[in-house]
Amino acid sequence: MRLQEFLAKKPLFYKEIDYTRMPKAYALIKKRIKLPKIIHIVGTNGKGSTGRFLSGIIKEAGYSVGHYTSPHILKFNERIWIDGRDIDDDSLEKAHQKLQTLLPKEVSKALSYFEYTTFLAAILFEDLDYAVMEAGLGGEFDATAVFENILTLVTPIGLDHQDFLGRNVKEIAKTKLNAIQKRAVIGYQPYSEVKERAKSYPARFIKKDFSCYERVCEREGLAPYFAKNLALAVEGARELGIGVKDMNSIVKYRLKARAQRIRNVILDVGHNPMSAKALREILRKDTVLVYNSFEDKDFKEILKILKPRIKRVEIIPVKSGRVVERGVLERALRELGISYGDFLGLKDSEEYLVYGSFSVVEEFLKRESEILRIFEKN
Repeated sequence: MRLQEFLAKKPLFYKEIDYTRMPKAYALIKKRIKLPKIIHIVGTNGKGSTGRFLSGIIKEAGYSVGHYTSPHILKFNERIWIDGRDIDDDSLEKAHQKLQTLLPKEVSKALSYFEYTTFLAAILFEDLDYAVMEAGLGGEFDATAVFENILTLVTPIGLDHQDFLGRNVKEIAKTKLNAIQKRAVIGYQPYSEVKERAKSYPARFIKKDFSCYERVCEREGLAPYFAKNLALAVEGARELGIGVKDMNSIVKYRLKARAQRIRNVILDVGHNPMSAKALREILRKDTVLVYNSFEDKDFKEILKILKPRIKRVEIIPVKSGRVVERGVLERALRELGISYGDFLGLKDSEEYLVYGSFSVVEEFLKRESEILRIFEKN
């Protein structure tokens, strides 16, 4: 069975997760996979951008490097990046066939979508010098945590996925920081609970002065908050003994749909209050929010945060069993006093933010062919 058909049979979301399944599967094939030096990225926000910046730094230093990130927007290949390019279909298929020979049939069938693709990435990264592996939604129990790593980078930790990770920041920080194996570099943290918890680990915090990174972001057209991601990536590289020759050249490795402006539209795949606060600082007043949300997200708090900059909300349908019921979302909008309607298309005279999840950005791009064309080209 070919990869896409195989993955299509696996659900993308589970209400319960078997945390023993991935370690047991890895134990079966550990001696048959030759892993590179792994850097593990954990946190709530900024994992993808930090990981890609770090991967760019490593590549620019002359090493071969892979970056595993998730989820994807338009095509699965976006999740596995090697030396500046998304993985091609043929390489993916070869890795899948190899993995099928390594894992017992019943094991590969039982693995979740994310667990199986994590193994795929490991196989594709075998001949590289370094691999940057981004945790999915967790920390110590995440599928990516089974591999031995040489360094952990910790991006800002906040509230998200409470059903799996913990009811508050303190509990979430515990499960994410427990992923640290040997040493860690910890980036900017807005919550004191994280800083206090981090004292129990072999970790160091980066310096708080981000001004030089902010200047780089300003020159390169990135939102100011990317400075914190860039700073963590640079400090992570230094921990590895890798310096940065040209800071400006690293910014070109940014991931798409992270506060990405295309004409009169900002695309962002964020979906939690922390990301909403960061976006609020760069939004123009009277922005039209193209939005939808999964039911497990704190969408009312997100909308409350964005309200001062939002002219109205235009709801875009998303095909998913996890999406919040339309009536529930509308009730939240009415309670907050935010006008709303359906997304019927872009108007040149308006400023837009497309936000709420990878699925929202994906659906929007499918509807707006001209924005999609520019998105794919860049």
